[in-house]
Amino acid sequence: MTPLSTQDIARRVAADIAEGAYVNLGIGLPMLVADHIPPAREFVLHSENGVLGMGPAPLPGAANPDLINAGKQPVTLLPGGSFFHHADSFAMIRGGHIDVSILGAYQIAANGDLANWALPGAKLPAVGGAMDLVAGAKQVWVMLAAHVAKDGQPRVVERCDLPLTGLACVDRIYSDLAVIEVTPKGLLVTDLLAGLTPEALQAKTGAALRFAQNCRVLRAA
Repeated sequence: MTPLSTQDIARRVAADIAEGAYVNLGIGLPMLVADHIPPAREFVLHSENGVLGMGPAPLPGAANPDLINAGKQPVTLLPGGSFFHHADSFAMIRGGHIDVSILGAYQIAANGDLANWALPGAKLPAVGGAMDLVAGAKQVWVMLAAHVAKDGQPRVVERCDLPLTGLACVDRIYSDLAVIEVTPKGLLVTDLLAGLTPEALQAKTGAALRFAQNCRVLRAA
């Protein structure tokens, strides 16, 4: 049983983005989604530093040092892409013009609460734009490189004990083991890693799970 790689997770997320959607990619793991845009589908990628119409990462040696995303990584710009002031970027976010915001997380609660900016004893930046994104985007998807933290503690929990970014804001969770919908009736697993039993996933999760009758199989590339 091989868990999904970060590239596998990004590919799975990209496959779910609807045609024509405006999608914000948060700092870190979500940036990989830009490298997996399905060739037959068009959606517009946004970065909070003031870029709309991002493409995949540049080829080695082809990076433009003046063209970066919010994580300071070099990016490309697709035809029709644009640059604009940081304030205009946040007007798009706060004005409800982003269809999906894709973020990383430290913890997600069963009701969709999100904690993704502070850890005990760690010198991390302040909450930044994530607070605006979870409040302004029409949907919030979370990507987890690992379903459990390095210390073995679940990242998906009944209730967050870390400082919150937003309340009841997460709609979907993508991890190396599963895809989980946050619903009014609780957490619903729609995709499960090949070879992993529902009981094994539940043992790695700090909140009760339900499993879709037609639960799809996830396979590492």
